[in-house]
Formats: sequence, C-alpha cells, structure tokens
Amino acid sequence: MNPNIKLSDSTTIPQLGFGLWQVSDEETTKSVVAAYQAGYRSIDSAQIYQNEAGLGRAIKEGKLPRNELYITTKIWNSEQGHATTLRSFDVSMEKLGLEKLDLLLIHWPAPYKNLYTETWKALIQLQQEGRVRSIGVSNFHQEHLTRIIDATGVVPVINQVELHPHFQQRALRAFHAKHQIQTEAWSPLGQGKVIADPRIKVIADKYRKSPAQIILRWHMQEGLVAIPKSITPSRIIENFQVFDFKLDDGDMKVMSSLDDENGRVGPNPDTATF
Repeated sequence: MNPNIKLSDSTTIPQLGFGLWQVSDEETTKSVVAAYQAGYRSIDSAQIYQNEAGLGRAIKEGKLPRNELYITTKIWNSEQGHATTLRSFDVSMEKLGLEKLDLLLIHWPAPYKNLYTETWKALIQLQQEGRVRSIGVSNFHQEHLTRIIDATGVVPVINQVELHPHFQQRALRAFHAKHQIQTEAWSPLGQGKVIADPRIKVIADKYRKSPAQIILRWHMQEGLVAIPKSITPSRIIENFQVFDFKLDDGDMKVMSSLDDENGRVGPNPDTATF
C-alpha cells in the first residue's frame, strides 16, 4: 500500500507518484488513466510540460473522487514574478479543470532572473486565498531556500530535486530535515541510466524484482517521495509494485555506496538559464 507522507503544513502526499515530464498532451490522458488503474493517486505536471490540459482530461475521464487525487503543477521560469505567477496560475487551473490545487511549486530558482523571492510571495498569496493547499519549490539549493525563508518566514513543504542512487543529495537532504522540508525525487531512476548499474542488478536478482523496482524501493525506505515516469502500461504497473518487499540493511548500504558527486544527469540549478 502506498504510504502517505505528512508534510509540515499537516497535509499529506502519497509517497509514490506518477511524473509527466516529456509526456505529450495526447499521451498524458491515456497514461494517467493507466496510472490510476495501477494504483497511483499523485500526479505531477508542470506548465513547461504542456500537458496540463491532458491531465485535466484524465481527471475527468478517470472519474475518481477529487479527494482521492493529489495534483501538482509548477510555475515555469518565464512566468516568474508576482503578477505573472498569479496570471499563469489561473491559466494552469483552467487547463486542469480544478477549483483548488494540492501542490504548487516554483519549477527552478532561475537565479539569473532574480525573481524567485517575488514568485514565492505569489505562491504564499495563493495559499492564503485558499486556492492551493500546499506550496513548495523544485531544484532549489540551500542558498535559494535560505533566501526565500528569510524574506518571508514561510518554509516550503517540499523541494523536488534530481535524486537517485548515483546522485543522492545528502547535504541538501540534511538541510531539508533541519527545516522540515520533504525531499521529493524527480528522475528517481536517473533517466534510465541507473537501471543499468550491475550492482543494482545483483540486488534485483536476489529479490526477483526489476532494477527499477529496487531503485524505487530504496527511495521508499529512504523516506523520499518519488515520481517515476513511463508511458508503457506494463512499466507503469511494475513501478508501483514496490510495497510487497523490503531491502535488508546490507542492500541498503550497497545502494548508499553508489552515490557520486558527479552523478547528476540533469541541469545544475545554479547555472541553468532556460
């Protein structure tokens, strides 16, 4: 059974969610409905993914009670700034067909724009107005987090960052723990690259599971929220089947030993300028 993780604002988020990065709007509807059938209830989208409308259709077609769903979207870099964020949020909500959003994130700090503090203030306003249950960030480093916390006194409930066995972000996670920020992993399978690690294959054979299932199980036991993505129905199902076994202490140590400070596969938030 997919556990719910309690956030610092007393709301909860399913520990294993379904990511929509690089899923087309047309594919999104079908994939999300398949994810519902597999057991997922948390769906992660973003303005830049251009599939919020497809997710909105899936919410309607899936016919699941709204209180069973957990929907996330993110403010894109071009929409940062207080007024622009508020306008773009309205557009996102219209596409999603929702009255209230479960979780809204700033997608990247984009320090070159120097607008993430004003954007954070807009998210605080949306939460105060009752339009968003929880607010957080994505791809923020310690200095970005410190700046918005110091400026507003409001701590993000979650920081969604690249995290997988080859890039475990231990220092950032320690900062999160100190401030009661939940760590959420995007690309929890390392965009497929970590799956090929022969050391993980050995563990997978031991438990008669796939390497992807071993990696996702590691995330669960580390207390992380994870959002794997797939448009293949069999893999959508497989990725959710990680709650019927547990990695022993020795295997968890092996997984922890795979960390590599140069293991990042995505952009560096400090230098990305998209």
